[in-house]
Amino acid sequence: MRKTILAAALFIVFSACNRKPYAEHTIKLEKKADDCLALTPAFRLNSNFGGERYEFEKCLPADYDKSSVVSERHGDTVVVRFASQQATAQPALFQVTLDIDSYPHYAFLKIDEDVYTIAPIEK
Repeated sequence: MRKTILAAALFIVFSACNRKPYAEHTIKLEKKADDCLALTPAFRLNSNFGGERYEFEKCLPADYDKSSVVSERHGDTVVVRFASQQATAQPALFQVTLDIDSYPHYAFLKIDEDVYTIAPIEK
């Protein structure tokens, strides 16, 4: 019985070590204004055991579909692209809440053409 439990525990441990790199995201877009005149460059990060949450404003077409956002892993960088769509509406200001879950830890976040260095805080 002990050998079976030990074998099962070792199998689980070694299986967990063979994870492949990934990057996944969930996004929430909240329209704030019908134009982009009040766009602020503020960028906020909240980090916890489940990943990171980024909050910022972005100018997008008023009818932008959040399913067009793509996230990918490239080495130590997570790349997030707000894929361009056929703009059928005027630009509008959106509050973007972007949750990223990625393995292993990434050092850079690229959102369209903007690159941010992500560094853990030492306690």
